[in-house]
Amino acid sequence: MFPIQDGVATRYPAMGTWALIAVNVVVFLFQVSLPPHALERFLSAFALIPARYFGDLGATVPPIGMVDYLPFVSSMFLHGGWLHLILNMWTLWIFGPAVEDRLGTFRFLVFYLIAGVSASFAHAVVNANSVVPTLGASGAIAGVIGCYVRKFPAARLVIMVPVLIFPFFFEIPAVLFAFFWLLSQIIPGIAALMMPADGGGIAWWAHIGGFVVGWALAPLVSRPARVYRRYYADEGPYGFLPNGRRTRRGQPWV
Repeated sequence: MFPIQDGVATRYPAMGTWALIAVNVVVFLFQVSLPPHALERFLSAFALIPARYFGDLGATVPPIGMVDYLPFVSSMFLHGGWLHLILNMWTLWIFGPAVEDRLGTFRFLVFYLIAGVSASFAHAVVNANSVVPTLGASGAIAGVIGCYVRKFPAARLVIMVPVLIFPFFFEIPAVLFAFFWLLSQIIPGIAALMMPADGGGIAWWAHIGGFVVGWALAPLVSRPARVYRRYYADEGPYGFLPNGRRTRRGQPWV
């Protein structure tokens, strides 16, 4: 299932979402401009290597100051290829604006960083002895998805399901999408715990950790209703108040 469009109306421009996408693209363009040896050093310094913090590698090369913990943040702005970047940025583009609209740009950016760091921490703890560099924004974006579902439980998404070479489009509740998405992370995540591998792969537990933190923080990070913009009746059948409640004829459901 690939999300194409969400149904939550917004009024404020998604400046924070646009800025995050721009930073990720610029950093990736810098990555691909590096020669192989320089890229290897760059990833070694700024991608997250769990064994440095929780595994055997930490005993020989222990982190000393705050700068040594920078990869918990910097790794969420790195990507392993064009497809990795495009899929992550597209997902952020779908879910980010509605969440940012309800949080405000500053709160949204802080929330994004907290979700990303939490996702990095979850991955590092579960894969404590891994020396494989971890990179990507998907953990932070999973937090945005968790917050979206918590704040807009009745929202609907247009999704695309490819069958062979034919795309099929459906409209489904966002909660249903999130359920299947989270299930698709938990099942292989548990399987990976039972069959650990030394090679690279998908950071399942970063996605799970980011989603859980985003879902948990959703009620705590919204901008106060008194500073939020006025609700307009033209927001359509999927309109929501700042507190996440559905509206009916301009009035909140109770």
